Amino acid sequence: MGARLEENRQQAELSYQLATIKTDVALELRPGELKISDANEDALKDLYAELEFRRWLGELLKKDQDPGSSAAAPEDDPSQNVPQQDPADQGIDRSRYQVISSESQFSDWLNKLEGAELFALDTETTSLNYMQAELVGISFATAPGEAAYLPLAHKESGEIEQLPLEWVLAKLKPLLEDETRLKVGQNIKYDMSVLARYGINLRGVVYDTMLESYVLKSIGSRHDMDTLSLTWLGHKPISYEEVAGKGAKQLTFDEVPLEQAAPYAAEDADVTLQLHHKIWPELEQQPSLQALYQELEAPLIPVLSRMERTGVMIDCELLAEQSKTLQLRIDALEQKAYELAGYEFKLGSTKQLQELLFDKLKLPVLKKTPKGAPSTAEEVLQELALDYPLPKVILEYRSLTKLKSTYTDKLPKMVDPDTSRVHTSYHQAVTATGRLSSSDPNLQNIPVRNEEGRLIRRAFVAPEGYRILAADYSQIELRIMAHLSGDKGLLEAFSQGLDIHRATAAEVFGVSPEQVSSDQRRSAKAINFGLIYGMSAFGLSRQLGISRVEAQSYMDKYFERYPGVESYMEKIREQAKLQGYVETLFGRRLYLPEINARNGARRKAAERAAINAPMQGTAADIIKRAMLEVDRWIAEQAEGDARLLMQVHDELVLEVRHDKLAEVQSKVVELMQQAADLAVPLLVEAGEGDNWDQAH
Repeated sequence: MGARLEENRQQAELSYQLATIKTDVALELRPGELKISDANEDALKDLYAELEFRRWLGELLKKDQDPGSSAAAPEDDPSQNVPQQDPADQGIDRSRYQVISSESQFSDWLNKLEGAELFALDTETTSLNYMQAELVGISFATAPGEAAYLPLAHKESGEIEQLPLEWVLAKLKPLLEDETRLKVGQNIKYDMSVLARYGINLRGVVYDTMLESYVLKSIGSRHDMDTLSLTWLGHKPISYEEVAGKGAKQLTFDEVPLEQAAPYAAEDADVTLQLHHKIWPELEQQPSLQALYQELEAPLIPVLSRMERTGVMIDCELLAEQSKTLQLRIDALEQKAYELAGYEFKLGSTKQLQELLFDKLKLPVLKKTPKGAPSTAEEVLQELALDYPLPKVILEYRSLTKLKSTYTDKLPKMVDPDTSRVHTSYHQAVTATGRLSSSDPNLQNIPVRNEEGRLIRRAFVAPEGYRILAADYSQIELRIMAHLSGDKGLLEAFSQGLDIHRATAAEVFGVSPEQVSSDQRRSAKAINFGLIYGMSAFGLSRQLGISRVEAQSYMDKYFERYPGVESYMEKIREQAKLQGYVETLFGRRLYLPEINARNGARRKAAERAAINAPMQGTAADIIKRAMLEVDRWIAEQAEGDARLLMQVHDELVLEVRHDKLAEVQSKVVELMQQAADLAVPLLVEAGEGDNWDQAH
């Protein structure tokens, strides 16, 4: 130890200096000057809104209103106005909200809606499940502060009458289905799906405040109504918990007394309309973003609604068999883990796993949690698995238990009792790049490259007389890279229809394409995909299991052969640093708030995102354009013969009548390949079968 200290004397002395608290720093302020002064509440409001500190912002907003003030008195008729807002609240005036409870009031509001240039619409239901939700009421707003709630199925309505649901919907149907009557909503796809269950095809939906916010800036904020209201209106809306309670005792909306339900519901429509008036002018100042919203995101709403409601058939018996098989493998992995550990432990317990790996087995601690404990996160175990057997077993155990709980066990429980199908929910306003995400079930996370994932896909089946058609873009992000970079080598390889990984291997390893080995092609594939994700030499070395020097050599050779790619990557980094964002081919902006961060790791991550985001975002835009064209063609030429079922990454999945399969497959491939005009051809590979796995 003494010898080591002597060899590293300078480092030891530096460490001592760095660890010593400096007590003679010249201070600009003395302790007596550090007194708390009055807060700048206007600045705090802006800061709280930006950082989404909603409770603190709500407290400030309440202070703004004089507690002694009161809103205008309601009219004598209890059915005309909802209870007034709390005088401590400010930002939205609820005093003019109405409850529609008579035919004459309904007629007045129907005339008002028909005469409005634009009105906001919001449904209240018994469930978030659009396939099972029952309509409880509808709210409307025609101008700021002018909103009404139309109750239809509240169990407690007090003295207020409720109009018959069927009669109301029959009267509203022409208005709601009229494309010329413009409508705005917040996440209006849900309302569209609910109304469809009652035979109403909602049309004229030109604005959705959630999507307006998302297109304007996809990151940095959530796009739910409460967050948007605080950010854009400085107003904290009534929360669902305030009227329905929390937890196990939470009421469904039809159980909420009308006295409390009405202001909540009417405010939703009012806030939505006011948000549109705030956000839309901002979008209009950015023509490319406005066009993206009007030409892509808004038209996609009804397409996604139809896909969701169509759903997909699954083979529950097959999934049950798969669950049994997975459980046998999980049990075997548990026993293997016990053997490697020398004793039994809970594989799902983070604490026990930390003690085993780092205290007993003394494996190296690669990363720590925020609380300072050794991390057992997936990326840590993946690195440890390169050298130690137990982490590899733990990873496989985690993967199989997740597949079993998320898919093989859960999917049969998610089958809708009315349709006998599974219905996912697609989300347009979640990912930063514009890609769709899905939930309940999450279709995007089913593994595609292992046997377990293929078994799950095998359970997605076609009904009698139909086949599953899957059409997938081939290497779309690499093709986009070729287009954006303009690299001659890449453009030539794609234009000639070459195997891009074999062509890259030939260039990097200096052999003819015919001489490329399977290992060389695998390495070239890792380079091709790694570079578009901004992978470093260190990352490539880990993926290929080679030295960092060798990985750097591969990358250097790649850039020598494809200099346009390196130039593009450097240009896009600099552009991102100057602008704070990058763009897709169709004008979608992808903001990178940490591109100029002082923290090197965060800055590097933002630089990697700057390289990848235009490609991933452009790919997302392209498949959305393809969905619109395929849906339009089906409606015009193949209604009843084909149905869009799913969109997963770069793949569209359809259900097609077996006797129309050739025609539909040919047209779908054609439309997908024409979805964008790139400098290289888009290639779509399509297959068909009795199930998704066969078709993929």
